Amino acid sequence: MTDSPRSEGEIFGPHLRKLRVARGLTQAQLAERADTNTMFISKIERGVTTPTIGTLVRLARALECRVAELVDVFDRGHRVSPKPRKT
Repeated sequence: MTDSPRSEGEIFGPHLRKLRVARGLTQAQLAERADTNTMFISKIERGVTTPTIGTLVRLARALECRVAELVDVFDRGHRVSPKPRKT
């Protein structure tokens, strides 16, 4: 694959947005259903931050899907850039 490496957020954010829009939800509606806030959903969708496992579980419940459907985007050949190690 010729994709350049991207961060996990750059891969996951647009995928979450696609799933949310396909279900006809606003960011506010998803945030309410997932017991979080709209600003956090916005940051995830823009790739600024990535969700914890607990948040993934709540997002899946809110989107009425399996957690695997949320993270399967990483199994599609996207190259994730390595994070620098903290020293």
